Amino acid sequence: MLKQIKKFLKNESGAAAVEYGLITSGISVAIIPSVTGVGNKLATIFTQIQTAL
Repeated sequence: MLKQIKKFLKNESGAAAVEYGLITSGISVAIIPSVTGVGNKLATIFTQIQTAL
């Protein structure tokens, strides 16, 4: 039983998945506000074009 516990504690295969998840969430936190800002600007531009037509 002790051997299995030591083997479990040494196993780091799940750690990489957690790290990639944290990196992905950090990137998405940086991207979402940028995309939202661009979307709002595009909506304003299209509204101006629609009004001009």
